[in-house]
Amino acid sequence: MIGVSTENSPPLGYEQARDELIEVVRRLEAGGITLEESLALWERGEELARICQLWLDGARARLDAAIRQEEAATADLVEDEE
Repeated sequence: MIGVSTENSPPLGYEQARDELIEVVRRLEAGGITLEESLALWERGEELARICQLWLDGARARLDAAIRQEEAATADLVEDEE
């Protein structure tokens, strides 16, 4: 799974996106910025949240596949013993 990137930037890993999202939230909560800056930060935060969710969804899919593979292997062992 690869993070979303623009043409000029490398893909973001989960930790990078999460850390940047934390910073975006911190800046929004601190206030003292213009409406335009707030909107830009909000949009960036939404993008970062989507990147994080893609990474988490990919990790869940990999775990589910590994569990299914392990269950299939266990079922094959049980059948071989019978």
